Amino acid sequence: MKSRKIVVALGGNAILSKDASAQAQQAALLDTARYLVEFIKQGDQLIISHGNGPQVGNLLLQQAAGSTAENPAMPLDTAVAMTQGSIGYWMQNALDQVLAEEALSVDVATVVTQVEVSPDDPAFQSPTKPIGPFYSKDEVETLRAQHPDQTFVEDAGRGFRRVVPSPRPIGVNEASVVNKLVAADVVPIAVGGGGVPVVREGSRFVGREAVIDKDFASEKLAELVDADLLIVLTAVDNIYVNFNQPDQKQLDQVTVSEMETYIDQGQFAKGSMLPKVQAAIEFVKNNPKGKAVVTSLENVGRFLSDGDGTIISADHVESELAKS
Repeated sequence: MKSRKIVVALGGNAILSKDASAQAQQAALLDTARYLVEFIKQGDQLIISHGNGPQVGNLLLQQAAGSTAENPAMPLDTAVAMTQGSIGYWMQNALDQVLAEEALSVDVATVVTQVEVSPDDPAFQSPTKPIGPFYSKDEVETLRAQHPDQTFVEDAGRGFRRVVPSPRPIGVNEASVVNKLVAADVVPIAVGGGGVPVVREGSRFVGREAVIDKDFASEKLAELVDADLLIVLTAVDNIYVNFNQPDQKQLDQVTVSEMETYIDQGQFAKGSMLPKVQAAIEFVKNNPKGKAVVTSLENVGRFLSDGDGTIISADHVESELAKS
């Protein structure tokens, strides 16, 4: 079978456990690595991306607790880069261990990835992404005086949280580096946490206080490296419409047009499934020969053997299948 270039976007459950310690997260990643190595065993060229929401949140908490005028907290873009490095380190070690157990001579490398966004993205005028700890009303008043450029909103009656912009990616600076690693049979870990958000200023890139959705960043990378598949891993084996209703329907093979109709119907929750579906659609539209898959980490084996999962194809692919 021809080798496929596959971008796999890991959901939070691939790293998280109830215990937030480094040891617990490393143990979770070891389990994740056993699933991912199945792609390598069958000859696929793998590119891995991942989220970092809880990890960067914990880092911000630690910085808030220990920062002083002499030792200030790092800006958000730097915190994203820091968690790219730490999670990449854990993931490299996990993959190296499983690859050695399987007697596979494959190298793994983490790429600290900068993702370009537009300075004119409307998200910069309307911050919506909550990050970091909860604050009381009195604490927020103090913070607002100290940081007039930051935005804080009340979060579901639990206190106040800082919100930051979540702009859409327009480029991945290290896409060519990722392609060179793949060509050299190296497994890259890239666009971790959606990548470090940067804007172009003349001949250089400058970090911005923002976070990029991991699934949209993974889509942009998959598009730029001309991947055959974008696989978005989440908590369920398949996408459903009319979810948790008597007429709930599992989606298996679907087209872009069908998925866009479901979006228009409001089938997917904004904070969870919707961005994954939007990223999948965007990839297929920009790479009509490719396909996008939404499934769970635990379903990887069944996807590889039987094609289980929700597979989204371009409209013309579906029509050609119907004729055959």
